[in-house]
Amino acid sequence: MKIRLLSAASAAVLACVAAPALAQEAAGPVFQVDEVIVTGARNPEDPPVVAEARRRLSRTPGAVAVVSAESLQDRYAPNVADALRDVPGVYAQKKWGGDVRIAIRGSGIGNANHLRGLFVAQDGIPFNEADGFGDVQMFDPLLARYTEVYKGGNALRFGGALLGGAINLVTPNGRTARETVALRAELGSWETARVHAEVAGLHGDWDAFVGVTGVTAEGWRERSEGQQQYVTLNLGRSFGEDREARLIVQGAYIHQDIPGSLTLNQALTTPTVAAAANRANSYQRDYASVRTTLSTRWRLSPGLLFEGAVYGTWKDLHHPIFQVIDQQSRNYGVFGRLDWEGTLFGLRADAFGGVWFRSGDLDALQFVNVNGSSGAPTAKARQNAQAVDVFAEGRLFVTDKVALVAGGAWGRAERDFQRFALPGVPSSFDQTLGKDYDWFAPRVGLLWEGPSGAQAYANVTRSVEPPNFGSLSPVATGFAPIEAQEAWTWEAGVRGRTAAFSWDVAVYRAELENELLNYVVNPGLGIPAATFNADRTVHQGIEAGLDWRFAPGWRLRQTYTLSDFYFEGDVAYGDNDLPLVPPHMYRAELRYDHPSGWFVAPNLEWTPSDSWVDYQNTLKAPGYTVANLGAGWTLPNGVALFVDARNLFDERYVSNFSAVTDARTASTAVFWPGEGRSVFVGVRWAL
Repeated sequence: MKIRLLSAASAAVLACVAAPALAQEAAGPVFQVDEVIVTGARNPEDPPVVAEARRRLSRTPGAVAVVSAESLQDRYAPNVADALRDVPGVYAQKKWGGDVRIAIRGSGIGNANHLRGLFVAQDGIPFNEADGFGDVQMFDPLLARYTEVYKGGNALRFGGALLGGAINLVTPNGRTARETVALRAELGSWETARVHAEVAGLHGDWDAFVGVTGVTAEGWRERSEGQQQYVTLNLGRSFGEDREARLIVQGAYIHQDIPGSLTLNQALTTPTVAAAANRANSYQRDYASVRTTLSTRWRLSPGLLFEGAVYGTWKDLHHPIFQVIDQQSRNYGVFGRLDWEGTLFGLRADAFGGVWFRSGDLDALQFVNVNGSSGAPTAKARQNAQAVDVFAEGRLFVTDKVALVAGGAWGRAERDFQRFALPGVPSSFDQTLGKDYDWFAPRVGLLWEGPSGAQAYANVTRSVEPPNFGSLSPVATGFAPIEAQEAWTWEAGVRGRTAAFSWDVAVYRAELENELLNYVVNPGLGIPAATFNADRTVHQGIEAGLDWRFAPGWRLRQTYTLSDFYFEGDVAYGDNDLPLVPPHMYRAELRYDHPSGWFVAPNLEWTPSDSWVDYQNTLKAPGYTVANLGAGWTLPNGVALFVDARNLFDERYVSNFSAVTDARTASTAVFWPGEGRSVFVGVRWAL
């Protein structure tokens, strides 16, 4: 392991092991930590439903987090990057509109478009397609009661074995919603407007929640205007304590123009211009989706709980880029999970286990792009994917404070592809391809829990990611020779809270074989990136979240992420660093809440070092510092006002970029400029 990581990790862990004793001496009021820390200690200021989620996640001997709706109520948070900004270890940076590059511990690190290597879901129902490919544009933070983050192998509860883990939004219902009626409106820079309304209630054994969000914006850059609409209905029937059935229907529509990536010089000098190809061919993305879930939660005995669901999703995509991508997909699945608490051999124990089956088919058409409209057809194909996971994990407290943890997941994934010949298209032909993957991913760990709820843990987990259809890139000779990505991840950490201080620190090292990496072939055309398997790579780092209430009304929240990713003796790239994710990322917010109801909260995002752009390590994207300011005032009549001002000094910077093999020979128009100075004003009213 590299010396630079060992030194930093040792210092961080030693500091946090000593933190409980130091924190006991600090004076301050009891407070609520809203989104970063997960411990076994119940905070009385937490809403019961969020506190229960924290208690459940605290069983995990690894890095997890909960983001409550309360933490987002006084700021403009339209996408996953804003919602998860204070969770250490989550790299989520906006590219354009609602398109966000997201990775945990380097998952899908080179993926140029959308999502791979990370399970993103709402109420356990994936936004991903059945082959694992997906995006987070359907993610609406205002329609989540709270969001769970399971980093790396800690996502076993969802049956997955992905390097990045899982992110799960939990929809409010008539029993857990914060208010009976709530209205929210926001206006801001670049003709941005967002409105949200929700109604929740109970009637006998029935409960219901309806939430609607609408967003429109002209956008900071040329050709970046867009609109989004989201709606959720959650209808439940109770049959007694911990026994219910629930129907959840969600719909979304997104229209978004695509400004395109730029050269580094353009991104720093003329960042608002659109790429030439995007202007000429009207690049955009129109996306509609309907998701339906029928689920149940049923207490079988005092120590045994069953949760299960059947679900189906429909998606329609019209996507003019280098060609017009026209796709319709249908995904459906079923899962069931048992949670047990009791004793084993006279010792306290708990466990969960379940099965998850999912299947999907996708009709893929391509046409000549005629100024954003479909011209002559160029390709027709059908993709079918199926997957099944069988998983279990258990804890056995060998002493009152120490638990041994063991579990694992068996999985199987199938990929079937069919291409069709098109009359009059010489390059089209009939073709049928198929490929299957099987794996077992074990997990062992150790969890210590003190009387105050402070915890220390360590674990080792295997992860496996079978390639999706985009990675397999079907051609005339068959699927590309891409193997499944495999990794072993070692992790250790500490977490806890006192009246004045809270901490959550994890150190990890993942050793990968056949890592799925991407590089952009032609940035100007938007052609999907090429995928290759690296030989051996290492992802290691530190994820630290520290909160300090140092005086009445004052709170300092800090998060720091160290990402040290590199090749290990690669034939082509030696021991070079992997590109894209910044080596260091630091965020801090200093907030003061006045007893009369107003607050002010300056915050900072800082990447102190440059980031490699290419695998040959010849070009870097510069680091940056962005200063922001939040403020608000809650009135006695239940109305709350807030202001979210961003990039106060109008910093020119690169928010993220795509990877290339060698910047000396490849086109480097791969940079997405960070947004300039902006101000958003919001008002909330609740009953």
